[in-house]
Amino acid sequence: MEKLKTKYLGLDLKNPLIVSSSGLTFSVEKIKRLEESGAGAVVVKSLFEEQINIETTAINYYSDYPEAYDYMSEYARDNSINSHLELIARAKRECSIPIIGSIACITGREWVTFAKRFEDAGADALKLNLFILPLDITKKSDEIEEVYLETIAQVCSHISIPVSVKLGQNFTNIPGFVKEIYYRGAKGVVMFNKFYETDIDIQNLKQVNYDIFSHPSDFHPVLRWLSITSSLVNDLDYSASTGIHDGTNAVKALLAGADTIQVCSVIYKKGLSVIKDILEFIDSWMTEHNFTDIPDVIGKMNYTNSPNPLAYERTQFMKYYSSHE
Repeated sequence: MEKLKTKYLGLDLKNPLIVSSSGLTFSVEKIKRLEESGAGAVVVKSLFEEQINIETTAINYYSDYPEAYDYMSEYARDNSINSHLELIARAKRECSIPIIGSIACITGREWVTFAKRFEDAGADALKLNLFILPLDITKKSDEIEEVYLETIAQVCSHISIPVSVKLGQNFTNIPGFVKEIYYRGAKGVVMFNKFYETDIDIQNLKQVNYDIFSHPSDFHPVLRWLSITSSLVNDLDYSASTGIHDGTNAVKALLAGADTIQVCSVIYKKGLSVIKDILEFIDSWMTEHNFTDIPDVIGKMNYTNSPNPLAYERTQFMKYYSSHE
């Protein structure tokens, strides 16, 4: 599959399929199996500052002894961080595919701290899993967006490895915001983040978890905004994430402007063999349509290059439903 070689964030990839951050990428042994199965790169499971805080504050045994409590809290925190750093360092030593780190913080200073330590551990690139849940109704949207942008700027100014930002799809002006991300130093954007979703058990009147896995139907917002944003802001690399469960959607993402595709849920559902299935589909489709390499495919059907760009703009069902009684 020589024709599947591509670049992402300046890194050479043997193909555009990246296994995204998850339990699938949380050990060297698992990463090796992903590499053997054909993955072009992996994003190591995210380091969540919030989870570290939960683990450290759970140490209540020493609460009557402040010095001991501080020591144990710091030990627990360092242990959580160091396990991620050692994973990255070992994966770099024992695997040949790019290893991308991932961090998700809740306080400003830790973004830079974690980012530098991931770089020192040998990560080839870094993904910022950045999201603020707007619960303060007095805050304006531009105030919240400025926090994102300042965080990105701080991280990018303190490390030399390329940075990508994983976005949610709830921004008022996605292309405009992506352009601002580029101005702050980011080299790539991942569209889109799949957030934790809650549900309600109406029989027992309690909150429950919704399905944690993505579905193929989740892909279409990705397709629309990839097409539009990659054509309007072509200074960054794009990675499609969420809803890619087969080769068909993988090809669609590439045509819409994605430089790479990220998969996770489909591996949990179908096993490692699905990686080969997706790559073989892309390869055979390219042969059938006379494409000799991946760069020729990327963006072929984006907002600018599409024979019908208005199709990406249409947001209402008026025309469709008017013909259905």
